[in-house]
Amino acid sequence: MVVLHQCPLVKSWLLQLILILGVWEMGSGQLHYSVPEESQHGTFVGRVAQDLGLEVDELMPRMFRMVSQGRGDYMEVNVQNGILFVNSRIDREELCTKIPVCSIHLEMILDKPLRVFHVEVEIKDINDNAPIFPAAEQNLIIAESRLPGSSFPLEGASDDDIGSNSHLNYKISPNEYFTLDVQNNEEHGESLVLVLKKSLDRELAHVYNLLLTATDGGKPAQTGTAQLVISVLDVNDNAPVFNQSVYKVRLFENAKNGTLIITLNATDLDEGINKDITYSIRTIHPHNLGALINLDPSTGQIKLKGELDFESIKLGEVGVEATDKGTPPMKGHCKILIEVLDVNDNAPEVSVSSLSVPVPEDSPPGTVVALLSISDRDSGANGQVSCSLWPPGIPFKLVSTFKNYYSLVLADSLDREQVAHYGLVVMAQDQGDPPLSSSSSLVVPISDINDNAPTFAQPTYTVFVKENNPPGAHIFTVSASDPDMVENALVSYWLDEKLWPLSSYISVHSESGKLYVLQPLDYEEMKLLEFQVRAKDAGLPSLCGNVTIQVFVVDENDNSPAVSVPVEDAPTLLVVPVAAGHMLGKIHALDADSGYNAWLRYELLEATSGPWRVGLYSGEISTTRALDEAEGSSSQNLLILVKDHGKPVLSSTATFSLSLVANAQAVHTDVHLPRSGVSSGRLVNNANVYLIIAICSVSSLFLLVIIVYVALRCQCQPKEAMMYGPGTATLVCASEVGSWSYSNRHSHILAGVSGEASAKNDLMVFSPNIPVFAENGEVQNGKELVPNASGQVS
Repeated sequence: MVVLHQCPLVKSWLLQLILILGVWEMGSGQLHYSVPEESQHGTFVGRVAQDLGLEVDELMPRMFRMVSQGRGDYMEVNVQNGILFVNSRIDREELCTKIPVCSIHLEMILDKPLRVFHVEVEIKDINDNAPIFPAAEQNLIIAESRLPGSSFPLEGASDDDIGSNSHLNYKISPNEYFTLDVQNNEEHGESLVLVLKKSLDRELAHVYNLLLTATDGGKPAQTGTAQLVISVLDVNDNAPVFNQSVYKVRLFENAKNGTLIITLNATDLDEGINKDITYSIRTIHPHNLGALINLDPSTGQIKLKGELDFESIKLGEVGVEATDKGTPPMKGHCKILIEVLDVNDNAPEVSVSSLSVPVPEDSPPGTVVALLSISDRDSGANGQVSCSLWPPGIPFKLVSTFKNYYSLVLADSLDREQVAHYGLVVMAQDQGDPPLSSSSSLVVPISDINDNAPTFAQPTYTVFVKENNPPGAHIFTVSASDPDMVENALVSYWLDEKLWPLSSYISVHSESGKLYVLQPLDYEEMKLLEFQVRAKDAGLPSLCGNVTIQVFVVDENDNSPAVSVPVEDAPTLLVVPVAAGHMLGKIHALDADSGYNAWLRYELLEATSGPWRVGLYSGEISTTRALDEAEGSSSQNLLILVKDHGKPVLSSTATFSLSLVANAQAVHTDVHLPRSGVSSGRLVNNANVYLIIAICSVSSLFLLVIIVYVALRCQCQPKEAMMYGPGTATLVCASEVGSWSYSNRHSHILAGVSGEASAKNDLMVFSPNIPVFAENGEVQNGKELVPNASGQVS
């Protein structure tokens, strides 16, 4: 006991073993009852407690109960009186099907002490099921040619009951042609056959309707029936016949897949299988039509199973054969003609069979550029095509040469410089409903011919070049444009030397058009070079253009002033007394340059305490105060500096000797030439009045020439820009602060003015608006030179 108490698991296992052994010893008793199927709830089955020898009053205290072994709740026991009764409806066929003995096993259990009793309740069969045939109607086909004694199997009935309740007897309705034969075989079971007693004649009766009855052995007996429909099969002596030998069908090519084309109907005067017809295709043309149609062999329906294309199949022919199922089979034939109707499902196609490009721009109107062919796979109006060109206004047109053949011809003159190529669109549209269209793009390039000469931006260029330029200096670049292309636009440049031999002065680069000065220019020798540059393209034949170049040589300050005095050895004598402002003499100087470079001024080089002064621009030497006799018997040398306004400033000096005497003796002038090593000019003895008259006359004449020249240029052509070297400048005009100057050298361009022998034969005008040049000969920004109030140039 101590061990059991300490090991509860062992204790529980021992108790279960004891109980099982007790049940085994006490469960040897068994009762057997029976009850009919379909018994209602509460039907008495047996007195279980009494039959087991148990007291009724001890059932409850001993916890009497019933356990069913997997048979549901068909039975129940009253634990108060020990009576077993039916708890729910019992269907033996559902519970046990065809098992001969159908039983329900129950266990009656007493817990105190534990005892088990086995009870078996047998369910008895009753005749509650009538015989049933598998089909309410059985069809038999018997050829009228079958001989008497022929047997035909029938399907028998079944009965879910067992025993005698399931034993069946068969009979048919009375007739003179058929009888039943039931054969029982232990190995193969029961078989039911229909036996022909006499020959059949389909012409007398083609169908026999007989009632087959099955009766079971129950009490009361139950029956089941089936209708026998016996068809007499005719001998196959008629072939199928179509109602038409030829069928004509019209079908649009856009018919959908599955469209019914036609339903064939063939008839056969025979009956039965001799009348059953199957349809099949015997011949088909064209062969590709076979993949597009489907024939139902039983119904004779021909349907579309693909997509028809009028352009591939326009007319099809199908031969159909109808075959009956007789023996031997017989056949009938027909022909189906299928016409495919066109729909506008194809757009026109434009193809270029020939294209002659590029087209020369000098091609005459009517030149054939391309040959086009237009095709449309549709027919009728769907295949009729009209063509047009886009965009409008182009110099081309379409000309119909034959049905659906066109020529693209030139309708107007061409100019490649305006339009280098044309993009054309040929549009084709059919006459279908709705119309379909397509287009084809063409690019017609225009080839160039040499029909444009090189042209310059302006007819004349004016270039300013300072003198003493370095040899080979680049002074200007001419550029001509040619709207042609390739070699027709390849321009080369050359000088026209018909009017002036320029090869020693100017050269032009044949490819770049750069102008070069080959040698230094001297303003004092040459003031203007005017020539023509010609531009020639490389076309065949070549075309030329020209431009006039005016090269003005700009003066540099490269000449010093030259002082001229009377040729006398005696000094100037001055008799005192002399009043203030008395003029002693005048210094004369000339400068071979022009403009500011030739504008001279005079200064006393050494400031003295003497009463002397020199005119800044006149060169006149005069006294600044009165001189008396006390200052006589003395001599002085005045050093006078002559400078121009050039940059850099060049100068010369002269010495003026002066002697003061107290009596009225002859006065002589002695001027010493420059001591600075600067070259002196020629001596002139003209009086001041003649010099002024000559200057005014020549200046007036030259000014008149300039005014006439400018007026003519402004009237004949538009105002042109003038060029300073490679850049653009303005017209050179005389300034109000300018001055006139003589040049002692001859000019090749400007004609001389006649005058006195001592006067100069050329006249130059200078202006403060002359550009300033760099040392290499290239033009820099222009700068206006204006003298200030003191006469200095700034």
